[in-house]
Amino acid sequence: MMMVMQPEGLGAGQDPFAGGGGGEYMEQEEDWDRDLLLDPAWEKQQRKTFTAWCNSHLRKAGTQIEDIEEDFRNGLKLMLLLEVISGERLPRPDKGKMRFHKIANVNKALDFIASKGVKLVSIGAEEIVDGNLKMTLGMIWTIILRFAIQDISVEETSAKEGLLLWCQRKTAPYRNVNVQNFHTSWKDGLALCALIHRHRPDLIDYAKLRKDDPIGNLNTAFEVAEKYLDIPKMLDAEDIVNTPKPDEKAVMTYVSCFYHAFAGAEQAETAANRICKVLAVNQENEKLMEEYEKLASELLEWIRRTVPWLENRTGEPSMSAMQRKLEDFRDYRRLHKPPRVQEKCQLEINFNTLQTKLRLSHRPAFMPSEGKLVSDIANAWRGLEQVEKGYEDWLLSEIRRLQRLQHLAEKFQQKASLHEAWTRGRATSWPRPGKEEMLNQRDYESASLQEVRALLRRHEAFESDLAAHQDRVEHIAALAQELNELDYHEAASVNSRCQAICDQWDSLGTLTQKRRDALERMEKLLETIDQLQLEFARRAAPFNNWLDGAVEDLQDVWLVHSVEETQSLVTAHEQFKATLPEADRERGAILGIQGEIQKICQTYGLRLSPTNPYISLSPQDINTKWDTVRKLVPSRDQTLQEELARQQVNDRVRRQFAAQANAIGPWIQGKVEEVGRLAAGMMGSLEEQMAGLRQQEQNIINYKSNIDRLEGDHQLLQESLVFDNKHTVYSMEHIRVGWEQLLTSIARTINEVENQVLTRDAKGLSQEQLNEFRASFNHFDRKRNGMMEPDDFRACLISMGYDLGEVEFARIMTMVDPNATGVVTFQAFIDFMTRETAETDTAEQVVASFKILAGDKSYITSEELRRELPAEQAEYCIRRMTPYKGSGAPAGALDYVAFSSALYGESDL
Repeated sequence: MMMVMQPEGLGAGQDPFAGGGGGEYMEQEEDWDRDLLLDPAWEKQQRKTFTAWCNSHLRKAGTQIEDIEEDFRNGLKLMLLLEVISGERLPRPDKGKMRFHKIANVNKALDFIASKGVKLVSIGAEEIVDGNLKMTLGMIWTIILRFAIQDISVEETSAKEGLLLWCQRKTAPYRNVNVQNFHTSWKDGLALCALIHRHRPDLIDYAKLRKDDPIGNLNTAFEVAEKYLDIPKMLDAEDIVNTPKPDEKAVMTYVSCFYHAFAGAEQAETAANRICKVLAVNQENEKLMEEYEKLASELLEWIRRTVPWLENRTGEPSMSAMQRKLEDFRDYRRLHKPPRVQEKCQLEINFNTLQTKLRLSHRPAFMPSEGKLVSDIANAWRGLEQVEKGYEDWLLSEIRRLQRLQHLAEKFQQKASLHEAWTRGRATSWPRPGKEEMLNQRDYESASLQEVRALLRRHEAFESDLAAHQDRVEHIAALAQELNELDYHEAASVNSRCQAICDQWDSLGTLTQKRRDALERMEKLLETIDQLQLEFARRAAPFNNWLDGAVEDLQDVWLVHSVEETQSLVTAHEQFKATLPEADRERGAILGIQGEIQKICQTYGLRLSPTNPYISLSPQDINTKWDTVRKLVPSRDQTLQEELARQQVNDRVRRQFAAQANAIGPWIQGKVEEVGRLAAGMMGSLEEQMAGLRQQEQNIINYKSNIDRLEGDHQLLQESLVFDNKHTVYSMEHIRVGWEQLLTSIARTINEVENQVLTRDAKGLSQEQLNEFRASFNHFDRKRNGMMEPDDFRACLISMGYDLGEVEFARIMTMVDPNATGVVTFQAFIDFMTRETAETDTAEQVVASFKILAGDKSYITSEELRRELPAEQAEYCIRRMTPYKGSGAPAGALDYVAFSSALYGESDL
């Protein structure tokens, strides 16, 4: 009768060696069909291997078998074998020697096998009792699978696949070894030697083995295993080598003995894996801490270097130099600062991510070096922005001051030049004697009465002219005083020139008075005066002053900042042009007086001096100045129109900037509020929330081009020295600050969701649980700002069934708000709600793992660490472990207990 054995619940067509639940260790029925045609070589190998395997267990009971098909026929040794390998007692065997006694005993053995989850199909004890070799070998293979192979589990694979994976992992580092199966991969003996050398390198010198000596390799492995590992020789080297495909069951049975022999080493490997996992977490966290420290140091150093530059209020003497400073500041805002803004935001994100990872792995919170807290960086950043705003205000104020200084200096030079030309007698197109030279003349001593009176009247005209110039001198002095008050860089030369003008003016006053006294003494002696010449002088002098004033006004410089101010100048100029016809009539009347004088001279034959005795001004002078005024009028028209056009361009730029700013400002504010609402009320899965936030982030990034265009218009305004804009309430600084706030807000919100993903994955939370947490949090977030105040948090806990006293609530607050900020964030709320259910490694588990590697000693050596752990993790432990201080330890012993506690913040390394 054919025997078919199947594990419970294994359906037709399933792989009995696939990893998974218990009992999947039997081959399918068709495998046994093939066994009925078992190759003679395979049959020989199975007979020897299974016999040796059974004897390795039976000898523990003081017996053995010689012939596998004969010695199990009465069922007694079969029952004894099952008791030895299972550690359980079977029913008492029947003592009789009749056939039915034997069948009863075999049935007891088969029933016991079935009770271990093996379903026996179409099999009776008769085949075993009758000595059927194929059925007997199949039954023993079933026992081997159930009790020697089924419970092998490596990396979520079990039974055959688990054993194969174990062999592959153990032999991977060895040359000429490539384990892919349980038949041909073992023919050269190197795989068996590698398994032994991996666990007991003292037993075999693997380097001396040759691939072309399979018989020697196999015999070496068999002999060493039997002598030192208590694994009996179950195979024959010549049979393995001379068989094209060795029997898989025989090889697998023999190899499984090695797995069980080295079970203790497997326990050490498991402990090593746990330690490597914990150390990997610690090393990753330390790397993040180092990156934070480095980034924080670089950012603080950049702030430290930048603040003194922004605090420097040393002005430049020229407009061009100050505009270069403004350009440098513009480069700082547009090129140098934005990357630092991103670094600051990234630093906060890295800090939050690191703290989340530390919480999830039960590590103590990260405390940066002194002066490198997130709050320290925020304070330094606020200080930077404060001096930055003050620096820009100072720059613009200084440029306005220099602009006004330049305007005042030009005006001073123009008026001083006019006055000096007047005092030198060169105010007209042809030379005249200087005023001091004229006042020092003694021409009246030999003059006639008419000449003296003429000289007197002429002097009166000069005094009138002198009085008219008093305002100009005072204006020059006022300009010099204002330049001094505004700290003009060439104030010394201005003061020197102004002092010379004032000294000369005082001298002119003194000389004028002396000449008047002299002329009045002569006036009593002289009686004749030409009334017409006098009239000419009286009318020509004020008209000449009017002409001088008109020329001065037409050449006057201005400083305006708006279309309205320019239009005011244009209006004033138009009003001046309206007075020109009346002035031309006055000019005609004055010239008519001179014509009358000439007519009288011709009539009466008088020979007069060609000059007017009362005034040095000639009709030609008046005409020359009049022509000058007429030429300056259209020039002034053109200059004013050019200024008006420039101001209109500036106003267009103002309006263009305002139109963009009035759109960008509300957009940024709306996005900031929208991100705030998203942070406070996000629903759906975290991946959906992340996708939505990433889309928002991309929309914001895409909007950056609008900010850049606005920066361009703002630069045009500054280059045109336009500092005010009545068309908008948004300055470029407002837009910059809002933009930076928006970027920081979206980055922080994304980071919060990322941390929630970390928490969810680490804690094993479902989306429904997260949604419940979010709903509870939002319900008690009364201010809708993404944070709960302590009273709201208490109410939330009470609503969830917590029985809180003051002491317990205070303890919980120290957990969720360790920095005593007075609020509870959503991340802290999730951490608290999931803290008790977290399944993470603990310090005690790590200590237990180290104890296994140390062979139950209370200390561990460097050699043991290097042998059991990968090189990087081993050196990491050796560098950080403190020397063991207990008694009886060798030199160099290390304290793994203190090290494990330090990993979780329970002590200091």
